[in-house]
Amino acid sequence: MSIVPRSLSDQAFEVVRERILSTQIPPLAPIRQELLAEELGISKIPLREALGRLEQQGLLSSHPNRGFFVPALTSTEAEEVFALRLKIEPEAAADASLCADEGERAAARAALTALENAGTADAHATVRFNRSFHLALVRPGGKHITAQLVERLQVLAERYVRKHLEPAGREARAASEHRAILEAWLARDAARVSRLLSEHIVTTLHDLREQLENSEPDEPPAATRRRPRRRVSE
Repeated sequence: MSIVPRSLSDQAFEVVRERILSTQIPPLAPIRQELLAEELGISKIPLREALGRLEQQGLLSSHPNRGFFVPALTSTEAEEVFALRLKIEPEAAADASLCADEGERAAARAALTALENAGTADAHATVRFNRSFHLALVRPGGKHITAQLVERLQVLAERYVRKHLEPAGREARAASEHRAILEAWLARDAARVSRLLSEHIVTTLHDLREQLENSEPDEPPAATRRRPRRRVSE
């Protein structure tokens, strides 16, 4: 059996997704396909495939004759994403805590350590490690569909988590909440895991409601800045 290398479309998908999540491509920024394809060193065909996948995942929007652009952060989307997290994630983490083996428990500890060590210097690293920590809490137990749903919601929530952590003091509070959740998870206290994780999600959404109020533009800008050339490996 041969190993098939990642396609150019797959590589472009990952590059553009990380730029969106890290806000290198900010909300409402249009995607200039010709410039981006040139920068990545690929044709527009694999790039369009990648952009279509990102639209399916909710990280891009498109309009006829206007192309793709990064959607704005909105209270409507935040409410939907965090409500779905609230329905799935606390119970999934609670169930996973009861069946996690020693390797999975060690992975959860390591994920939180990585998040805590990220500090405040690199906001993108912080939210990426935050995603890894939350996923480590739901993976044990072999419920792959549930884990995939949680991961999809974590990706959609990531731009909002970044927004949520902007005010001073938010990271310290989140760190305390994460530590309490992990302690309950390691103690296999499923009821407490569910309660603490639910409170963590609800508190984050409450903060976001205030941050997003009256700050929801609905038109993408007409132009975006050209980036330095970067070639996707073949």
